[in-house]
Amino acid sequence: MKFLIRLLLVLSFVQISAQKNDSKISIIFDNLSIEEALSEIEKNTAYRFYYAESWLDSTLIKGSYDIVSIENILEDIFENTLINFYILDQSTVILTKNSIVYDKLPEGFFGKPKDTLRDSVSTEALTTAVPTFFGRTNKADQRKINVYRIGKEDKNSARKNYRLEGTVTDRKSGEPLSNLSIIVKGKNTGAVTNEEGYYSIVLPSGNTILETRSLGIESILMQVILYNDGQLNFELEEDVERLDEVVLQADADKNVKKAITGATEIDVEKSKNIPLVLGERDVLKVATSLPGISTAGEGSSGFNVRGGKTDQNLFLFDNAVIYSPQHFFGIFSALNSFTLGQVEIYKGSIPAEYGGRLSSVFDLKTKKATTDKLSGEGSIGPVTGNLALEIPVVKDKSSLMIAGRGAYANWILRSLDEESLNRSEASFYDFTATYEHQINENNQIKGTAYTSRDDFSITSDSLFIYENRLFTLNWNHRINNKNNLNLTIANSQYDFDIQFKGNSSDNFKLGYKINETGLKLKLRRLISTRFVLDYGIASKLYTIEPGSLRPIGDESLVSPVEIAKERGLESAVFISGDIDITKKLSVDAGIRFSVFNALGPSIQNTYQEGQPKSSETVIATTEYGTNEVIETYGGPEFRISARYLLAEDFSIKASFNNSYQFIHRLTNNTTASPIDTWILSDLNIKPQQSNQYAIGLFKNLKENIYELSLEGYYKTSDNILDFKTGSQILLNENVETEVLQGQGKAYGLEFLIRKNFGKLNGWFGYTYSRSFTKFDSEFNEERVNDGMFFPSNYDKPHDISIVANYKFTKRFSFSTNFVYQTGRPVTFPVGNFTFNGSQFVAFSDRNQFRIPDYYRLDIGFNVEGNHKKNKLAHSFWTFSIYNVLGRNNPYSVFFVSEQGKIKALQTSIFTIPVPSITYNFKF
Repeated sequence: MKFLIRLLLVLSFVQISAQKNDSKISIIFDNLSIEEALSEIEKNTAYRFYYAESWLDSTLIKGSYDIVSIENILEDIFENTLINFYILDQSTVILTKNSIVYDKLPEGFFGKPKDTLRDSVSTEALTTAVPTFFGRTNKADQRKINVYRIGKEDKNSARKNYRLEGTVTDRKSGEPLSNLSIIVKGKNTGAVTNEEGYYSIVLPSGNTILETRSLGIESILMQVILYNDGQLNFELEEDVERLDEVVLQADADKNVKKAITGATEIDVEKSKNIPLVLGERDVLKVATSLPGISTAGEGSSGFNVRGGKTDQNLFLFDNAVIYSPQHFFGIFSALNSFTLGQVEIYKGSIPAEYGGRLSSVFDLKTKKATTDKLSGEGSIGPVTGNLALEIPVVKDKSSLMIAGRGAYANWILRSLDEESLNRSEASFYDFTATYEHQINENNQIKGTAYTSRDDFSITSDSLFIYENRLFTLNWNHRINNKNNLNLTIANSQYDFDIQFKGNSSDNFKLGYKINETGLKLKLRRLISTRFVLDYGIASKLYTIEPGSLRPIGDESLVSPVEIAKERGLESAVFISGDIDITKKLSVDAGIRFSVFNALGPSIQNTYQEGQPKSSETVIATTEYGTNEVIETYGGPEFRISARYLLAEDFSIKASFNNSYQFIHRLTNNTTASPIDTWILSDLNIKPQQSNQYAIGLFKNLKENIYELSLEGYYKTSDNILDFKTGSQILLNENVETEVLQGQGKAYGLEFLIRKNFGKLNGWFGYTYSRSFTKFDSEFNEERVNDGMFFPSNYDKPHDISIVANYKFTKRFSFSTNFVYQTGRPVTFPVGNFTFNGSQFVAFSDRNQFRIPDYYRLDIGFNVEGNHKKNKLAHSFWTFSIYNVLGRNNPYSVFFVSEQGKIKALQTSIFTIPVPSITYNFKF
């Protein structure tokens, strides 16, 4: 009672003292800090200010006031701050942070029930929070409570609830924490962070106790005193607790919950346990063990995705295109697995931000290097040596990752079952450097540089060299908690040289080069926790040097040839949204509008209508100047995918995807080759187009330990390229006279069952797929198989992959990899005939026959070093046998004539088991 009487006496004194001062002043502020502005007022008036210096920020004050009340001046100064003020008398001003000083009690103060008082707290919250004001914690909960005052109190506001929002990040890595629950203590309400770590929650004004909950992340209590709408960003650490065994997996139900179809992620770290040729870790080879992705054969370059050609796949390395992602005839990946952090493959519904290819996108990103201590990883194998280093530059802010890999592979060529390769030589290297810098919480930059080179000599007088080079610069800017901006500048180049040194009179060098420079601006807006919008623009400039022939040495009689350059500009605008319409129905829909301009300088031929394209049917030649538009192609590309939850762990998905492709790979081989060339669409070569429909069922079992999927697709294509028999591609100024453009169709069914955890893990994948092409024309020389559909070179109806890993202990494991594929189609000679005294061979219809089926079994035994914490390096040994059954799988079939008879012969790459030992280390 005595305390209440004293409180009333104090408030009465404040009421009497706090009379308004109507005196007005004149003052000028010229870019002064808040503290300097207050000092200026004190110099020119009788007012004195009382505050904590830490409350004041670096905001600059500028303005001129002529006979204005002190109250109006202070309202301007503190308008954009959290500071309130109270004018006690004619000489005293008290500043407060967040809150307001009240000089009278609200109406009905003594008549209101306790539970309606301003800034009231629930009983449970008070028992937890009140003791912390005195430096103690509640006995029932020993966690420390951090107190946060949010927003600026407004005495004119009648609102009872305010919005609190912010982002939650990992204190060590700086990465956003998704699926983190933020619970209001004492109430059954809360919020969950999204993929960007963002949350938004409506709370009553005054005191609230919040608790964070997430598996594997520390749980904390926060006392939030909310005065207005505001922002609270905070960091959390991993929750370290010794358990017998805990398995954590981010987005464990992503395969069921995400709306996009045909999307696959590869765990780079787990790929080290899969036995592959010569013990080399290779995520791209792992990709071929998944349904819908295959190659034309062992030792072949390029990938065929859902019945598509090898040139229909977009390979992105930190957002820059890499044109030849494989080394050594396709046996090894050109991308260093030690540098990769994330590998995503889209083969169904491709997001609208990607364009330029029909079949798939391989989006590979370098991992985030550590910023606190030097670390690294390396390997030594029978063919390659590899080393990657992660170097902190500025602690907790920036890091540099450098990695290099080289091969010493000549002994392999000499051991292959192919006489022409026994005297061959081959080597390669690649180098990657990535720099990341966290400028502040809103800005991050990342730069990546990559180069690779392959040298191989099939014969003693020829040397083949092909190179990749790329550079990317990425700026990620968080505009606010709901808007992000990402800007990428990238440059890619691919070139090859063929050097022939026979007799001095015919030595030459043949070269080719393609270069592209791209710019992409992508923005993301979080409309709500259920609706994310992506939109942006992208453009790239192509420059192609189709071919050059130059003599080597003064004695060479080879005449130089230079094919005119090609240039093209590909641009697009895109927008897409991922929206949860209901708890069960989710849609990811977007549109990309692509435009391609073939640019000069160039000379283009016009051919007579109703006649096949040839040098005899040219009726006009048009010369285009620099940057003059030759032809324009393009149109809308729709990307629509939807998911409906039949149960919490069971969904059905469907999608439609259509795309344009303005660049084409020229090859007259069965498989892609490092010396294939790329050309752009122009006046006579149209862009490729495709439409793909897909539907699938996705199911998880036993708390996501098992995942199953069954997905079917149907795809049609137009303007697919092929070549006339005996066509000349290299150094041809009029390639369009050798080109056939026709239709394609593909369909298939993909089944996958995967076990993610446990001593035995791995997957079984089966694909049934068919791929056909059709070239029909009124002219016989442009018609194939009488204009009917026929199997493409990469049509393989049945494809089975089994990948399994069994862990005996934490250090010892056994792995196996089994592959079965239907033999690919080939064209066989079926007879011969004599015409005008000469003998000719009669061939079957195109791809009427097949080479024998392909199957292979690989095994591996993995030994990890002990897991002691304080070791210089942790080791990992891999003992593997590739093709343990010694299967003589055919790579190709060719025909020779001996004593008037035609014989079929086959070429194989690995005909015997290939053992290898690889030592890996990590520090």
